[in-house]
Amino acid sequence: MALKGVVTMVAGGALLLLAGGAAMAAAAAVGSASGLPVPRYVSLKSDHVNVRLGPTKDNEVSWIYTRSGLPVEVTAEFENWRRVRDSEGAEGWVYHSLLSGRRTAVVTMKSKDELASLHARPDATSAIAARLQAGVVAQVKRCNSGWCHISGEGFDGWIEQPRLWGVYADEKVN
Repeated sequence: MALKGVVTMVAGGALLLLAGGAAMAAAAAVGSASGLPVPRYVSLKSDHVNVRLGPTKDNEVSWIYTRSGLPVEVTAEFENWRRVRDSEGAEGWVYHSLLSGRRTAVVTMKSKDELASLHARPDATSAIAARLQAGVVAQVKRCNSGWCHISGEGFDGWIEQPRLWGVYADEKVN
């Protein structure tokens, strides 16, 4: 009798039964092609990146990214192809050489009219260095203890980590 969601493994002569979710998560934690963590954030290397329906050049181009440095999340790997998701939730397949390990993030706000405060130090009471609109793309220099040091054209400072799409909650970036 097969049990749905259960993986059976034999290790050192002992039979192990692992619940499906935990076993699958452990097995999928590293990309089969790159050996890097999946999921992970990367950025677009070019200002012309074709996003395809599937992981081959034979698949139709769904849309084209036209902004170099835009952060995307790698959600799967197949040979030299990476399935990516953007900050708006759109997903598709991109050839690996069009992606960069350089970390960037998009400023996110509850309302598009709201501005995110960029501070001089990782402290909400420190001086405000700038106010950024939702959608601004920044280079992530480092993140620690709920704050990220970011920079871009005309700004440099610290922002609360939950205000960014492109870094995981409580992720440390060096």
